[in-house]
Amino acid sequence: MKVIISQFFTLLFLSSFAFAQDANKVQVDVVLKTTKSWTGDLLPAYPKGQPEVTILKIVIPPHTKLPVHKHPVMNAGILTKGELVVVTQDNKELHMKAGDSINEVVHKWHNGENRTDKPAEIIVFYAGIEGKPNTIKK
Repeated sequence: MKVIISQFFTLLFLSSFAFAQDANKVQVDVVLKTTKSWTGDLLPAYPKGQPEVTILKIVIPPHTKLPVHKHPVMNAGILTKGELVVVTQDNKELHMKAGDSINEVVHKWHNGENRTDKPAEIIVFYAGIEGKPNTIKK
């Protein structure tokens, strides 16, 4: 799984490099690198099975509260537009604005809320297992 994710980010880097060569400047910014979720919990070990990487672009309309759910796999994202509040079942809140990254909680019930008048857009990367869900609704 680590090899696949590493290869994926290498390809992303190389594709970015091809475009950056025109400007004779390569810039690499680490958006997120962590061993913990946003609540401070250590990430679990990778599950066994065929690794499957999923990338979703999720657009959350204004004044929308997503259903309570949990993730049995690790995932991380970056908010590309708007604002989003992530709320755990024990009422911990993470307030995000465009450009912020998140390393999601695993095996914990939570939901996202767009409390603003504008849509929120987040790109989420899941490190899952083929045939297994990335999200489970309550």
